[in-house]
Amino acid sequence: MPYVLENEFIPDDKAANATSIAMEYAVGDWGVAQVAKKLGNTADYKEYLKRGKYYTHYFDKSINFIRPKLENGEWLTPYDPFESIHGVGHFCEGNGWQYTFFVPQHPEGLIALMGGDRPFTAKLDEFFTAEGDLGEEASMDISGLIGMYAHGNEPSHHITYIYTMIGQPWKCAEKVRRILGELYHDRPEGLCGNEDVGQMSAWYVLSALGMYQAEPAGGRYFFGSPAVDGATLRVRGGEFRITAADNSPENIYIQRITLNGEAYRKYYIDYAEIAAGGELRFEMGPEPADWTKQQPL
Repeated sequence: MPYVLENEFIPDDKAANATSIAMEYAVGDWGVAQVAKKLGNTADYKEYLKRGKYYTHYFDKSINFIRPKLENGEWLTPYDPFESIHGVGHFCEGNGWQYTFFVPQHPEGLIALMGGDRPFTAKLDEFFTAEGDLGEEASMDISGLIGMYAHGNEPSHHITYIYTMIGQPWKCAEKVRRILGELYHDRPEGLCGNEDVGQMSAWYVLSALGMYQAEPAGGRYFFGSPAVDGATLRVRGGEFRITAADNSPENIYIQRITLNGEAYRKYYIDYAEIAAGGELRFEMGPEPADWTKQQPL
């Protein structure tokens, strides 16, 4: 869309769903940047990395929300971040709450815009409890609600894993287990939203294994809470085995992780480590824990 190249944002008064389209462009451009980097194309890498941060043009620091912007550079007024207007609104199948956290490619930048770790965490906590009127014209795809988190639609799917990204994996574990247990079932219409060519199921499978690729094209799978006791994946290096010791409905928190018998202290595992094969072992328990700070085995 030419507005992105000319203005670095899409004016809300020039296109329907302008703000969500621009936010999604930023995610895609960040992904293109990663490909360019891998190919050694420095110029394209820098250009698309810059575009991947255009979401910042929509952040209104006075209210700590992504907010539609008009062609003259002024904020849309009045603005209700709860409101959703299907098809012709500011956000496609979403609202201001959901798209405020639609920055999986650069959460550290969003944290900085909100003023740091403490206000960002408070806003993220509020996201899962906020209640408001979506309006009579809201998209039916905004479903499976926990606060303003809408598991029935893809723009929310990475947001539980932001807790792991910011060093609070126990909050991610609590929400992942709740979603797996309450928003999926084995009866007709067992999904809480639009499957959209498999994304609802993909989230379930990956999350049940204990991880999810919250960022696009980065190759990192952030840990949540495995719901299965064990699984074996066929990968390039042969087999990648996942074990969750002492797993149960009560023991939802990861206490310790080992990879091929060695203590593992990252919040994520790289795709290359999975593809190489081996064994990932979770040790589960009933109390919140941060395995990155555990003592050596």
